[in-house]
Amino acid sequence: MNSNILNSIGLGNLDVGYLFIGLIVLILILFIICIVTGVKQSKLKKRYEAFMLGKDGKSMEKEISALFTDIDYLKKSVDKNAKEIRHIYKRLETTYQKLGIVKYDAFAQMGGKLSFSLVLLDENNDGFVLNSVHGSDGCYSYTKEIKKGTCELSLGEEEEKALKIAMRED
Repeated sequence: MNSNILNSIGLGNLDVGYLFIGLIVLILILFIICIVTGVKQSKLKKRYEAFMLGKDGKSMEKEISALFTDIDYLKKSVDKNAKEIRHIYKRLETTYQKLGIVKYDAFAQMGGKLSFSLVLLDENNDGFVLNSVHGSDGCYSYTKEIKKGTCELSLGEEEEKALKIAMRED
């Protein structure tokens, strides 16, 4: 078969059967692409409908606006909580956190280890030693100030031991 159109574009010797087969293959490829695109669009439409279920444009705008309001509230809450935590940590530095206690017999004739040395320290190892000496004629208590883990006054053996326990230096 001789075609004027094929002759004008330089394909006059081409068999028309090959041209039809080529066109059919091209149509099939395009048809498969259309099916794949339709399936993808169908999935996307289902997801969109599930997202928009019972909503219109204005209600979606309200929901998005509410989400931004919630986010702002959460940011403010986080900032407030962070300030409160810093305040709590600052206060904790000066609270007594470390404890050391040693019970002992102050006098040889006394039994039951009724005397004791108690050390209370904060985070900076500042605090005091409370010493209570129990004897047959009464009970006497006194304190010594501790600064940065040391005392200006000399400490007794039990007081030293209680201080080391409080500072975790057993």
